[in-house]
Amino acid sequence: MAITAAASRLGTAAYGEASRVELRPYATKEDIENVIRATYRQVLGNDYLMASERLVSAESLLRDGNLTVKEFVRAVAKSELYKTKFFYSSFQTRLIELNYKHLLGRAPYDESEVVYHLDLYENKGYDAEIDSYIDSQEYQANFGDNIVPYYRSFEYQAGQRSVGFTRMFRLYRGYANSDRAQVEGRNSRLATDLAQNLASTVIKPSGSDDTWSYYRASSDVAPRNCLGGSYGESGRVYRIEVAGLRGPGYPGLRRSSTAFLVPYENLSNKMQQILRSGGKIVSVNPA
Repeated sequence: MAITAAASRLGTAAYGEASRVELRPYATKEDIENVIRATYRQVLGNDYLMASERLVSAESLLRDGNLTVKEFVRAVAKSELYKTKFFYSSFQTRLIELNYKHLLGRAPYDESEVVYHLDLYENKGYDAEIDSYIDSQEYQANFGDNIVPYYRSFEYQAGQRSVGFTRMFRLYRGYANSDRAQVEGRNSRLATDLAQNLASTVIKPSGSDDTWSYYRASSDVAPRNCLGGSYGESGRVYRIEVAGLRGPGYPGLRRSSTAFLVPYENLSNKMQQILRSGGKIVSVNPA
């Protein structure tokens, strides 16, 4: 059964049709490898994993039956690999959002949940923060010892709050996306909505110009005239909005949102310059 009538357009169809990944007794080698792949995909937010980054020791323990899926999930979440991808490079509120998504398969429901985990991290440290999700009754009731966590907010379950469905779309941007590839970077996705106790708006991951797969960092970004500010021979000018562009000087801080006005004749050159600078082009529209 489809999650919603528009599941394919929202990018959730792949999860609605997928079965839970569970390590059962007498599992084959193929079954175990499938569990390992699913755990990396879920806990690392669908981010790319190189062979050299894999947790060889933890994988071996799982294959030999000396580690449950739950403990393998814990090993990945506490690993230097996870910290490098999400802990060191993210604000604390963003890390908590991702921990909820990766380990409990949902978004935080309200600000009190985020505040609780902020206090826990400050007082007891990173390992206690990770343990609080995996050792919770919620984790045990939904995943137990041998089910890989999955995104639960796309289907109705007892005990879930309806606001979790809309909030999840601020964290989830389609099954082809990863948590480190989104143009909003390391910023929190839910801080404003949680603080104001608002339901988050659902914007589909792709589609027409008014529903791009990103949320604008600011609606009042003043565009800069580029390449001399000339309107060119054609008289056509385009507005390029860019996220994550590295600013000049040291340290090289990345701006959350930048806009440029570019003549049509110079559009290609400017786009190449932006990409070389590490920016992500999120929209190109006639000015």
